[in-house]
Amino acid sequence: MDRCVVLVDAGYLLGAAASLLVGEPARSRVTVDHTVLITALRERAEAETGLPLLRVYWFDAAPERRPLPEHRRLRVLPRVTVRLGALTRAEGRWVQKGVDAAMHAELTELARNHACTDIVLVTGDGDLLPGVMSAKEHGVAVHLWALQAADGDFNQSEDLVAEADERRVLDRAWMEQWVRLREVPASFPAPGAAPRIAGLLAAPAQPEAPAAAGRPQPADRLKVVPTPKDLAVRSAAERIPADRTAAVAHGGPVLRWTSDRGWVDRPPADTSATAGDGLPILAQLTTSAQRWADREEDITSVGGDAHEVGQVFARRWIDRFGAADRLAVLWTDYPRIPHRLDGELLRYAARFGLLAHKDDQIDEADRYAIRDGFWKELAARVPGGRAAMADD
Repeated sequence: MDRCVVLVDAGYLLGAAASLLVGEPARSRVTVDHTVLITALRERAEAETGLPLLRVYWFDAAPERRPLPEHRRLRVLPRVTVRLGALTRAEGRWVQKGVDAAMHAELTELARNHACTDIVLVTGDGDLLPGVMSAKEHGVAVHLWALQAADGDFNQSEDLVAEADERRVLDRAWMEQWVRLREVPASFPAPGAAPRIAGLLAAPAQPEAPAAAGRPQPADRLKVVPTPKDLAVRSAAERIPADRTAAVAHGGPVLRWTSDRGWVDRPPADTSATAGDGLPILAQLTTSAQRWADREEDITSVGGDAHEVGQVFARRWIDRFGAADRLAVLWTDYPRIPHRLDGELLRYAARFGLLAHKDDQIDEADRYAIRDGFWKELAARVPGGRAAMADD
């Protein structure tokens, strides 16, 4: 039939885009508008071949072949079919399994069944050479598209390039329609600046000796994110009250492992850590119908940017909590998010692939950005919230 089909190797497409824009093939460093990307692929394919598009096949990998949020968003778009291989760990890095084989099978099957007359391949992998040769033998014209490589480099198999019927290079201007750099917050505040997340990143330095006033001055603060070791050796003079008997009665200071900053005094056994810890989490406030609607919104509307994820979570929680007067208790602990709510927020963020390709951990800068997004949304809803963040 006189139609064209586009087969996309997502690893090649997004890795090449990241290489050109960032200098390394790290997909986590870029943000993709998948709706714009699919539209750009369709329009370009129809213009190049002069034929209507049958379908775009998107080949990618995911842990245990379970679709990531980007795959769920893609597969509900018109004329898009997602095929997933496995993403496994090997020698400390992520490795795709089965993607090449799936592309080869689809390529030869489309040609054998005369489902189209032209196939556009967006890939650089020489393993597809036998499939290209087979498709040509069945009368299919093969168009091979490359993405512009950084510094004039070459990012496709020479044998694959030689076998293709038509070849095109997609330049930076074409890529910039649908991809942009992911905004990563600085790991420490700029001199003289007061960003919203500065409180999350700042921690007192290790004092050589207690100052006369009993506390180190602001100039002594570390200029980098503190490590657990940094926090563990902090001077007792900073946090332990002057009345050391009170500290002993409480069991001494304790190091929390959520969004708390360093050592905090252990509370009495019969009280909660803070008033905010008594607030309900989102799951307790969400009905089955709302959970379904949230899932649809996540798939179709939420892009996965770290700040955006934090804001979406906060918006849902605030709208369903409803008690605006009780929200004010959170500001007493800003920028700390209550332990249970903080854990739920990070688990929600993990759904958007923010931990993919990062050793199953959410990147430290992303964690700060997620929490900053939460506070930004809360500040817009609570009287005096914006002023509280501005003073931080």
